[in-house]
Amino acid sequence: MKTLYRASRVVTLSYPAMGEWVLVDGRHVERVGVGEAPEADRVVDLPGTTVLPGFVDTHVHLTGTGVHHQAPELGSAVSAAEVLTVVREIAAARQGPVYLHGWDESGWRDRTLPTLGELDRVTERPLGLARVDGHLILVNSAGMEASEAAGQTGVVTDDAGAPTGRLTGNAGQAAKRWFSTNLSDHDVEELQLAAASLAVAHGVTTIHEMSMPADRGMRDLEILLAHRSRLPLDVVSYVATTDISTVMDLGLPRIGGDLPVDGSIGARTASVSGGFVDRGPSPEGYFGDDELAQYFHDGHLAGLQVGVHAIGDAAVEQVVRTWERVYQSLDSRQRRHFRARRHRIEHFEMASLDVIERAAMLGLAISVQPTFDARWGFPGGLYEQGLGSDRAASMNRFRDLLSRGMELGAGSDSPITTIDPLVGVAAFEAHHDPSQRLRREEAVRVFTLGSARLAHQEDKKGSLEPGKHADFAVYDVDPIDSPSLDGVRPVLTVSLGRDVYAA
Repeated sequence: MKTLYRASRVVTLSYPAMGEWVLVDGRHVERVGVGEAPEADRVVDLPGTTVLPGFVDTHVHLTGTGVHHQAPELGSAVSAAEVLTVVREIAAARQGPVYLHGWDESGWRDRTLPTLGELDRVTERPLGLARVDGHLILVNSAGMEASEAAGQTGVVTDDAGAPTGRLTGNAGQAAKRWFSTNLSDHDVEELQLAAASLAVAHGVTTIHEMSMPADRGMRDLEILLAHRSRLPLDVVSYVATTDISTVMDLGLPRIGGDLPVDGSIGARTASVSGGFVDRGPSPEGYFGDDELAQYFHDGHLAGLQVGVHAIGDAAVEQVVRTWERVYQSLDSRQRRHFRARRHRIEHFEMASLDVIERAAMLGLAISVQPTFDARWGFPGGLYEQGLGSDRAASMNRFRDLLSRGMELGAGSDSPITTIDPLVGVAAFEAHHDPSQRLRREEAVRVFTLGSARLAHQEDKKGSLEPGKHADFAVYDVDPIDSPSLDGVRPVLTVSLGRDVYAA
């Protein structure tokens, strides 16, 4: 069946750049044009609207997004006391263990975290509260005991050696795995469906799902793969593992994704040269050089796109240095397809200009999260609190990445920041350093065609061209020309030729 969508403006991000209608044949775009429209089985008139290619979010945690949106008010709390009040109310209304996500102390006037005693008084049942970045979790005594986190590295203690309720590293992963086991398969499926529905309501038609077996086990991914046909969008799956056989058995052409080489700035677990100004030395990276090189080497020779998470300057330097080492070890035949593989780095927040240029020479692909800068890059924000003003000023070099010809895509890291891509587009435009800002259309292109390229899908999506997937979003306010993107939402989202959202 053919469907004709008629609008005032169709932005193709291809040639010709503009149209007035899109003709869809089944799941694909047949034509984009101006003037007299062809006949179709169904006509959808959308006067006064602008059509954009569907957004591609390169970094999403579906289940986590669903969990977060069960209690979004935790993210707006402005003090430990307010967090405790919110959690107490939620705990009183629920049965069983309580697991919530989203608190962020960087915006509190007093950044003192709740104590273990305070957490114990909220509920006697196991309680887990994940920081917005997921790299720090607060648990009460019941949560500590139930998850057996006490026997793992990463239990933060006070000066007397007593646990504080704060968990990072292996202890944090153990806690998150335990809390996830208290969700039924049906619960997980519904959380993923809710998150996907939220995404299409914001014009996102493809996500790169970053499954984290260390945090949640393989069950979330298995459930996702089993019911992905129910979802209103396309899912590209990445698995944070070094086990090549696992991803080969799943039939995936990629490995790693959000596999952490370090932690986060907010949790003070990123690998940062010179340490943190407010907490002293940073932890070392999670991989030794030889171990990381073996993973890169084996993944590349297996024909996989290899990815990692790297935030701190020491971490991104280690990753690029190790890729250089692996490239030099390859023979001419093995090097032939190296750049075409587009091996990925997630975040890349503290990359120096030298590291950017070296990464560009290797053809590495970068997945950035522009909303991080909007949320934490302002004077006095999280970056400056942890790194000092000089290092904070040089974070997230978006313009430098683009000008060096990097393969660049963008995502939200939802639930860490909103899955709304227009918030990310606005963040690109409003970077704390004017020299690193992107123009509106550049930002949209990074979030669409650039993001599609990171998963080798540029022949299928990212622009509106004959033969590509019929993925697009329709707006009654033109997102390209509107002075402000605040509150701009699609009135219709189409994914693979299906109307999956209508306002």
